[in-house]
Amino acid sequence: MVPPAHLIISLLYLLRDFADVKCQQWLNNPDVDRHIQLGRELLTQGLYDDALSHYHAAVEVDPYNYLTYYTRATVYLAIGKIASAIKDLSKVIELKPDFSAARLQRGNILFKQGKLDEAHIDYENVLRIDPMNQDAHHGYTLIDPIKRDIQLAYAMVADHSYHEALEILTRLLQEMPWDAKLREMRAQCYEALGDLMSAITDLRGILKSQTDSQLRYLKLSELYYEIGDTEESLNAIRECLRFDPDHKGCFTHYKYVKKIAAHLKAIDDFMNEGNYVDCAARAEKAIPLETKVHRIMYMLRAKHCKCLNKAQKFNEAVIACTDALKIDPDDLHVLCERGDAHIGNENYDDAIHDFQKASSINDHSQRAHDGLRQAQKLQKQAKKRNYYAILGVKRTATKREVLKAYRKLAQKWHPDNFQGDEKATAEKKFIDIAAAKEVLTDPEKRQKFDSGEDPLDPESQQGGFNPFQHGFHPFDRGGDDQDWKEDNEGYYFVFVEDFEFQ
Repeated sequence: MVPPAHLIISLLYLLRDFADVKCQQWLNNPDVDRHIQLGRELLTQGLYDDALSHYHAAVEVDPYNYLTYYTRATVYLAIGKIASAIKDLSKVIELKPDFSAARLQRGNILFKQGKLDEAHIDYENVLRIDPMNQDAHHGYTLIDPIKRDIQLAYAMVADHSYHEALEILTRLLQEMPWDAKLREMRAQCYEALGDLMSAITDLRGILKSQTDSQLRYLKLSELYYEIGDTEESLNAIRECLRFDPDHKGCFTHYKYVKKIAAHLKAIDDFMNEGNYVDCAARAEKAIPLETKVHRIMYMLRAKHCKCLNKAQKFNEAVIACTDALKIDPDDLHVLCERGDAHIGNENYDDAIHDFQKASSINDHSQRAHDGLRQAQKLQKQAKKRNYYAILGVKRTATKREVLKAYRKLAQKWHPDNFQGDEKATAEKKFIDIAAAKEVLTDPEKRQKFDSGEDPLDPESQQGGFNPFQHGFHPFDRGGDDQDWKEDNEGYYFVFVEDFEFQ
């Protein structure tokens, strides 16, 4: 722990002020003087633990030198070891009762801890010795007004007037920052008002100096769980069990959080591995386990939504995303996930609505803007030629599925199967089918089409699509040349089992 700079500066000034006295006291004992000098040098270098080791040695050499205890107490105070500082200051007062600096220092510490009656006694003793001591007088006159404010704060909390109580407690804690009861009361107010992070900050502040408080660790763990931080929740509850392995409340909470944390980790691991089916299954399994803590309920549903989207199970993804949005209607990421799922289902109006709402929540979200543009392009595209619809396949269809649908439709609409006016209609359909096959089996063209751009649209491409240009074979599926034969009219027949033309 690095102590605040102002405390170290105060400490160094204190060491300077007592330098002459130290020389008189310590020069009679060279070992004490050596440890004190080394301790001072280490302090200036910021090596506080090493400095303390020399002060410990000085105390062992001369356990009756009150100035050694006083200096060590000041170092303890600078690095936040308050209990040790009070213990050394009490030893100083025991060895030299008229040393008012030690009484004032202890009184100030007790005051900051909220131990006002004990601080009152120390201030009175200082003022008896030094009636003009301004620091002691200031602390002494603050005690009664502060006691009245404390009573008022308790009354406000009892009346559930948390905003008013918070204002009073914050003012009190500026004077008494080490008062654990007041800080815990303020944490209670923050929690009641929904400011869980501030409540966590106050509890952590208490536990820095009071590490053996099992109930506070339990409360800290519960608060971390409330905000969805299962790892910190586990860290806090393990501290409780470290002090008391048999603590029933801590152990029960530990088992519960550990189970949820394991599910969340497994979901994330499956997601990172690209195993979206197992990712969705694990999320679905975990969802019923949490029915009270909204943040965890939301997290599980949001992850379920994303897993299903990645697994291209768009209908289920829309349902999962909607369940998550019932808990947090304004979550940008889930709105975008549901927008993507709507695109997967070709429900472009719904997708546009979700991306527009996401953009209104965060106008700087690139994902929301990109999703909105894509949905609008696809909506416009849907009014034109839809290659997926032509072949009757989903947007998630594999190349093999595209070719299978293509062969079936090409056989059905082959112009040789029709006569007269019907042949002209068949030729048009045959060209559309061939165009769909060209786009959906070419990764680059398909990507353009999925982004809302028709790679064969004459408006955006030079020239129109000609299924027979550049030696194009409408039945070409990357097979050997021996599979194909051209007839006199320019149509192609395939000698495979899939086609039996009459």
